[in-house]
Amino acid sequence: MFWKFDLHTTSHIDQLLDREDVTLRELMEEDDVLQECKAQNRRLLLFLSQDHCMTELVNLITTEPPADLEEKSRFKFPNIACELLTSDVSLINDKLGGDESLLETLYHFLEQEPPLNPLLASFFSKTIGNLIARKTEQVISFLRKKDGFIGLVLKHIDASAMMDLLLRLISCVEPAPLRQEVLNWLSEEKLIQRLTELIHTGKDEERQSNASQTLCDIIRLSRDQANQMQENVEADPLLAVLESQESVAGLLKTMFEGERSEASIVNGTQVLLTLLETRRSGLEGLMDLYSQGYERSYTVNSSILHAIEPHLKDFQQLLLNPPKKSAILTTVGLLEEPLGNARLHVARLVAALLQTSAPSVCQELCKLTTMDQLLDLFFKYSWNNFLHFQVELCVASILNHSVPEERPIPGLQNHEEEKPPAGPENQGEETTLHNTLVAHLFQKCRLVQRILDAWEENDQIQAEGGARRGNMGHLTRMANMVVQNLEKGPVQSQISDLIKELPEDCKGRWESFVDETLRETNRRNTVELVSTHNLHSSSEDDDMESPFPNDLSLQQAFSDYQIQQMTANFVDQFGFNDEEFSEHDENIKIRQFDDAEEEEDIWEEKEINYATQVKSRTRLVKIQDPKTK
Repeated sequence: MFWKFDLHTTSHIDQLLDREDVTLRELMEEDDVLQECKAQNRRLLLFLSQDHCMTELVNLITTEPPADLEEKSRFKFPNIACELLTSDVSLINDKLGGDESLLETLYHFLEQEPPLNPLLASFFSKTIGNLIARKTEQVISFLRKKDGFIGLVLKHIDASAMMDLLLRLISCVEPAPLRQEVLNWLSEEKLIQRLTELIHTGKDEERQSNASQTLCDIIRLSRDQANQMQENVEADPLLAVLESQESVAGLLKTMFEGERSEASIVNGTQVLLTLLETRRSGLEGLMDLYSQGYERSYTVNSSILHAIEPHLKDFQQLLLNPPKKSAILTTVGLLEEPLGNARLHVARLVAALLQTSAPSVCQELCKLTTMDQLLDLFFKYSWNNFLHFQVELCVASILNHSVPEERPIPGLQNHEEEKPPAGPENQGEETTLHNTLVAHLFQKCRLVQRILDAWEENDQIQAEGGARRGNMGHLTRMANMVVQNLEKGPVQSQISDLIKELPEDCKGRWESFVDETLRETNRRNTVELVSTHNLHSSSEDDDMESPFPNDLSLQQAFSDYQIQQMTANFVDQFGFNDEEFSEHDENIKIRQFDDAEEEEDIWEEKEINYATQVKSRTRLVKIQDPKTK
């Protein structure tokens, strides 16, 4: 028996289009209207591209719906209208991009008083962004004729959709000559300077945050595109302004002028950190490190460092006297004086500056005793792991120092003349100043004594039944760094001399700590899975790599990503007890996957059972007792 199927069913939309009095709203009520549009339904497209339909679609995405409508259906038609206008269909793109009256209606949306409706702002930004990519010349020409366009976008920068619009102008314009024209136009409009002015203490925090994020995104986009360009391509004017000493100085002025607010300091520091990036941060940085190693890197422009250096004393003052914050209840009790996001960002900035190995910056940090202050905070805020990691990075940068290798970057050649040549004289000066920084860490900051004192205090707390301090894991890693660099490394002989200069009682305590306490801690922290090679601490085997890597790039990238996602209060509310993760139950016995478990004959006839069947499988995780080694 044969079944007959009619595979050429007529769409209900086609049936509606057969009517002469069909309306746009009736078509938009159909569930498959967007699907039919993207499928290039000719009759539907001809209907939608009529003047009155296009005008109605544009009005829907730019006009606030009546407030008396039911909330769940209030933005139904504006949403469908936006999807139709951005469906990437040539007929609609041509009509919208080629009709100046429609563009004027769209543009009028920006002329409203803030705040914009966030949903309508996103519809507007998506529609204009699609036109920038598809009808580039017409739309760019239209926008350039509008003298106040950039001002209106910045007026509404509190809406994140306006950030997206600016970034589309920078990244989605093709071909390259036209893109360069757009960049020059944005530079002439002083986009960077105007965004920088928004990061001011007196401005709305949402505007500050969005302005800061826009600047950060412009830096990363411009550097990425510069890396991909040919060497003879004209430099990016926006990036040139951002990296100029004048621009960075202007940013720092807005941060520290008048009453210092945490929002202004944090947002401004985020821009500085992006300028100091030698590779992408956050989640993208993690992916770059995994997929491309260290190939995708940038050279920090010396003008950025020259601008920051005079303000290091202002950042130091923030560590001593941060913006006032009220007490907060944390997972480990009431915190009367929270660390605050401002001081955490200062710690991030110091870590980034130390990684540049700039001699004058290192010298100023020594003079201001900034590392000493950061170590004070490390031990004072024993549960703030975000701070602990930044201080660990600072110590790692000082101990694992190596003279940076000059690497030219395609598209950034215009900055090369600003960089001093990496000759023997400069390298000698840099090494001398760095040796001063190492000596500062051991003598003025008393790194070894602090490690020993903190460890003994923690042992006493635990002996009295208290919890293990939350910074002990990072303290262990810092102690291992000292041991590793005492055995081998660029400053091995200097560290050896500095250890010898310690008071006799302290030197004896350190040697006992390394040989017994630290060795035992490393042994306990070495967790071994089935069929893996043994892991040893560097103190146990000179030829083995330490379980604590010298290169903290992956961890830094992940830490940056975490900080980008968290709220301001989370900086102080977050905390872990290292004991929760370091105690090992050596009696754990979990069954292995049993591959010999009953095998089924897939051809065997059996009753069909539609109920969900779950078979439990278990794994074996073995924590080896070191005594059996």
